[in-house]
Amino acid sequence: MPKGYNGKILRVDLTSGEIKVEEPSEVIYRTYMGGGGLASYYLLRELPPGIDPLGPENILIFASSVITGAPVSGMVRYTVAAKSPLTGGYGEAEAGGFFGPELKFAGFDAVIINGKAPKPSYLWIHGGEAEIRSAAEIWGLETGPAQEKIRQELGDARIRVAQAGPAGEKLVRFACVINELKHANGRTGMGAVMGSKNLRAIAARGKERLEFHDPEKMKELAKLQAELISQWGPNKVMRKLGTPNLVMALNTQGILPTRNFYTGVFAGAEKISGERMAETILKSEEGCYACGVRCKRAVEVSEGPYATSSEYGGPEYETLSSLGSLLCIDDLAAISKGNELCNRYGLDTISVGVAIGFAMECFEKGLFTKADTEGIEFRMGNAEAMVKGIEWIAKRKKGIGDLMAEGVKIAAARVGKGAEKYALHIKGQELPMHDPRGKTGQGLSFALSPTGADHIEAPHDTPFATAGAMLGRIAPLGLLEPVPTRDLGPQKVRNYVYLHFVWSLFNSLGICNFTAGPVWAFPINKWAELVGAVTGWDTSLWELLKVGERTVTMARVFNLREGFGRKDDTLPDRLFEPLEGGPLHGKGIDRKEFDDALTMYYEAMGWDSQEGIPTKGKLAELNLAWLDEMIKDKRRGK
Repeated sequence: MPKGYNGKILRVDLTSGEIKVEEPSEVIYRTYMGGGGLASYYLLRELPPGIDPLGPENILIFASSVITGAPVSGMVRYTVAAKSPLTGGYGEAEAGGFFGPELKFAGFDAVIINGKAPKPSYLWIHGGEAEIRSAAEIWGLETGPAQEKIRQELGDARIRVAQAGPAGEKLVRFACVINELKHANGRTGMGAVMGSKNLRAIAARGKERLEFHDPEKMKELAKLQAELISQWGPNKVMRKLGTPNLVMALNTQGILPTRNFYTGVFAGAEKISGERMAETILKSEEGCYACGVRCKRAVEVSEGPYATSSEYGGPEYETLSSLGSLLCIDDLAAISKGNELCNRYGLDTISVGVAIGFAMECFEKGLFTKADTEGIEFRMGNAEAMVKGIEWIAKRKKGIGDLMAEGVKIAAARVGKGAEKYALHIKGQELPMHDPRGKTGQGLSFALSPTGADHIEAPHDTPFATAGAMLGRIAPLGLLEPVPTRDLGPQKVRNYVYLHFVWSLFNSLGICNFTAGPVWAFPINKWAELVGAVTGWDTSLWELLKVGERTVTMARVFNLREGFGRKDDTLPDRLFEPLEGGPLHGKGIDRKEFDDALTMYYEAMGWDSQEGIPTKGKLAELNLAWLDEMIKDKRRGK
């Protein structure tokens, strides 16, 4: 067997309590690699269409990759996947931290979970074995105490715990899975799927390290990566300020989401910036397994109403915007408290912020009153309302909390009276904190993401808009010319097609986007060397990009069979409207240009131009002919 992975997948039936081990062929591993690719394969093979995402029929998958745990910065991420309770379509989320490598060290490359436990449970994986244990004592606890109890019960402080929090138990549709209290598989509601299965956590401990095909080559690549991280400008900024460095950059460009995407400039941006964080509440710079970037921020607020513990990390850029500028809140301590609460309860900070922004705009438009909000002025700029809103959502407090916990798509439909206009989502998933009116490739990324609006489907437009070093880093893909950020023509579509193969590949290989090209340190043409050094496979960039394309296509097929189509590949009306204020005042996305780009994308992918259905030939070319039976009726217009 090739090196680098275990060749074993753990199968757990929570209903019956049966646990068994499966050993897939090398062909399966090489075709799908791991992560999102491997998860998509099993979901499409085994999950019937039309099932209730919060029912026992849903399948929950935790998947690392063939290179996860390699001692090279960035080879650390893992995937959690299932049918999403937030969108009703393909659900997938990645996280860094330490759990992915630990799962492999414990003897398994992935865990496939079926059924529903008869009582609250957690899964304990160690030394190539697994058992289902009672979670009665941790059910209802916040994530910190729950993690501590598991470690005490099992007698090992180095156990890694991935868990759903109290929000997952309450089936909040955007509840996340979190490991080490600060690394989140944030999007698509995977924590709610865990809660629906009475599965509070998975604990893993492994003491065996992996064997690699070429240890000397591995050392060479690890040394190269360390040198590149220390020299490459974007990574130096990431080490210094983390993702919060984006607050001021996006505000200057006029695309920092503000007032529920009404404008892209925020007067209080400097007060919530990475620079201000570093000067005031930053306690430490942290990182993931074997990573030299150390982009994670841990913050501490020692006193006042928003006292915050560094145990739960600190807000990333997405959180600084979703709980800050989006809501017109410039109180860094309050935002940090909001982030801590989300990590304590197990909530996706992006969806939380957009849900609260929706509720605030509804309040300001008269659709909610103080009677709905316990007398609180639930308006933009009110930090108290934001913090209260998080608690209401996590606990599904009767009324507005329970409503927001459903996600903005369902909430808006229930409120009616035009509330849909204030619900910023795609396919049911709330918008991330990037405004595509200033970088149109993000518009395609949001609209076409199989999981609903997602900001990490492809590298963003900005680095490739002018000639320079960054443009040269995508030359191995044949992308040689700059494309303006607001362009929506053929070159932008081509860039997006190739670059989202890249980040789809990363989701299957478990590579952190902040460590690998084209934007970050590790160059494109080194990926194949890395996979070869780990596994012994004589691979190529071409083969790896096909993994990315294959994974994109499988997720498309999943959604097609669930009833999604072109009507769902769109943007909220607000993004077609002009921005107010700032450098991009009056700029929106042209509907016809966007629609033409969508058609061009379908054609470039080998999908039919009307509904984006992969052709039989394209499926065959990707070694996915087995999927044709699932969508042949769609191709006939049924």
